[in-house]
Amino acid sequence: MPFDPADAALIRDPYPVYQRLRGQPGLHRAAGGYWVATRYADVRHVLTDRTFGQGDFVRNIQQFYPPGFDVLAQSGYRWLSEVFVMQDPPQHTRLRKLVSYALTPKRVAEMQSSIEAITHGLIERLQELRQFDLITEFAYQLPTLVMCDMLGIEQEERTPERMAGLTRAIAESFLVFETRALTPAELATANRQMDYLYDYFGALFERRRRRPGDDMTSALAVACDEEGGLSPRERVTVVIAMFGAGFETTAHLIGNGLYTLHRFPQAWDALVAEPALAPAVVEEVLRFESSLQATYRTALADTAVNGYPVRAGEKVLCIVAAANRDPEVFADPERFDPRRGDTRGLSFGGGIHHCIGNQLARLEGRVAFDAFARRLPGLRVKTEQPPWRPGFLFRGLQELPATL
Repeated sequence: MPFDPADAALIRDPYPVYQRLRGQPGLHRAAGGYWVATRYADVRHVLTDRTFGQGDFVRNIQQFYPPGFDVLAQSGYRWLSEVFVMQDPPQHTRLRKLVSYALTPKRVAEMQSSIEAITHGLIERLQELRQFDLITEFAYQLPTLVMCDMLGIEQEERTPERMAGLTRAIAESFLVFETRALTPAELATANRQMDYLYDYFGALFERRRRRPGDDMTSALAVACDEEGGLSPRERVTVVIAMFGAGFETTAHLIGNGLYTLHRFPQAWDALVAEPALAPAVVEEVLRFESSLQATYRTALADTAVNGYPVRAGEKVLCIVAAANRDPEVFADPERFDPRRGDTRGLSFGGGIHHCIGNQLARLEGRVAFDAFARRLPGLRVKTEQPPWRPGFLFRGLQELPATL
């Protein structure tokens, strides 16, 4: 049976499907006609080999829709076509370099005290509530507030209603990443939410241009004004991508991590007994329950993967979550083991498109898991029948009820 990312059973539990596909030789065909890679060696090959890139964006999207579908007339798809992660050199190189200018390792390291303060403030709120949803009350809020600090969003803008609106806009507009045709209602919502995000972050840029500060938006405003820098639309496109990636992957890293730690209570007990395990917990969560399930590449020339021919223009869906459980690389891969000490997981991609924000996501995860272990050792999480959010590419929970 061809791989189908829209299969509801796949959303509930994709890992038996991955195991079945890995047990078959080579690449596989998806219901949409593209190739699917599930083995670690094949996924890593496609992600790092310069023969693969993003290719013709419009053509890649049109294959999911009827003839005549105008891809770039859709706000969501137009934004996606302009994000540097969806582009090939030299445009990718230029934009990534400018984003790196605003997201240096030094800047990320300097954010640790701020991340710790936000984390402990949110945990104090949980201690008051005693009963709460970890997704809405913590996992969504931490990366959102961190990105607010990073982007220079004013305190008066950070109302619960505004933050909920931004996170909802990201979740609903980022459906354009899915490797399938969106329904008319999904596409209309994605376009409307993307228009909202352009208006919101465009206004933020104008404020930072007039009153620059020590934040990424101000740094990008400077980069925009320099020769060869970002155009006004490019800078907003970049900030939406950074805000969305910072929220989407980190929120689900935290949510999936807290769910998995309590699904395997011995792992939670080990973390409580030894909070210094937090960095290792982050790496094992990334491997075992990756918030990014897959990414795709296009063959830029005729090539082969593990002996299977891939023609120029053909797409390969790289299921990193399947590669992360490949028994050829990871011993006893279906076991969640925070003491595994293996950092070869592919959840942040590879090659020139390796996630530029991976160090920030790891830092937020480390701070969060350490704080939960130290301050909420009596946390109890509901792990039965978890409500996974719709969509295949980004795996995360819609809610995670918990009590103290």
